[in-house]
Amino acid sequence: MGIIDGKALSSKLRGEIAAGVAALKKESGVTPGLGVVLAGDNPASVSYVTAKEKACTEAGMFSREIRLPGDATQEEIVGAVRNLADDPAIHGILVQLPLPPHVDAKAVIASIPPEKDVDGFTPVNGGRMLSGEKCFLPCTPHGILKLIEFAGMETKGRRAVVIGRSNIVGRPVSILLSRKGVDATVTLCHTATRDVAAYTRDADIVVVAAGRPGVLTGDMIKPGCVVIDVGVNRVPDATKPKGYRLAGDADFESCAKKAGAITPVPGGVGPMTITMLLWNVLEAAKAAAKR
Repeated sequence: MGIIDGKALSSKLRGEIAAGVAALKKESGVTPGLGVVLAGDNPASVSYVTAKEKACTEAGMFSREIRLPGDATQEEIVGAVRNLADDPAIHGILVQLPLPPHVDAKAVIASIPPEKDVDGFTPVNGGRMLSGEKCFLPCTPHGILKLIEFAGMETKGRRAVVIGRSNIVGRPVSILLSRKGVDATVTLCHTATRDVAAYTRDADIVVVAAGRPGVLTGDMIKPGCVVIDVGVNRVPDATKPKGYRLAGDADFESCAKKAGAITPVPGGVGPMTITMLLWNVLEAAKAAAKR
């Protein structure tokens, strides 16, 4: 069994991104810029935004944040997006989710210009991804593909099972795995799937993004497969200082005994998400420099 080290791959890619940023600055004088819209003071959201902005700085990019109160109207949030869209120094726009419950998040995301949609969440980029056109890929699914490649798994003709059908991870990763050039044969399982194990026991690649701990166990996989665990769950644990431990959607101990390669939690998929965001910001800045 091999551990797929997301931190190591992330570090390698961030080095390449930083080199790309430096080259772009030298060639065209363009510094990639990320604009962030944050509404409210959700501690997790504030933490995520801080981490993303820190990563931008380390890569030689800059970030501009527009922070709004939790009671900001939808019109005010869309206005902040448009403000960033009109700023030529901003090449990518990130709206930190979740938005306050009174706001239509889909409408806000749809207001991001596709050429600045570095999260890959707008309907335009979703449609381009579905049709195999060039677009910004959603960061976590893109990172998952990089991890599978890093693990040395050939995807062409392989059987892949994705557990979970969220619009952020499950659905897009199933699409990306089946696209030309990747060429896996994909089954998407969800809460209404009968006997998930009947599918996973045949799979060369299992991506589990169900949002619940222990969904995938060792008796559900075949020897030598690659397991990508997207879940991050707080499991009560009195032996830990905080009273809980982090666990994935896969039972790591039992799956690790049979898998050829598996991502840990933490340290697997997590580090890749921000890295692929930086990747998209650099690509957006390159495209803007050409224009």
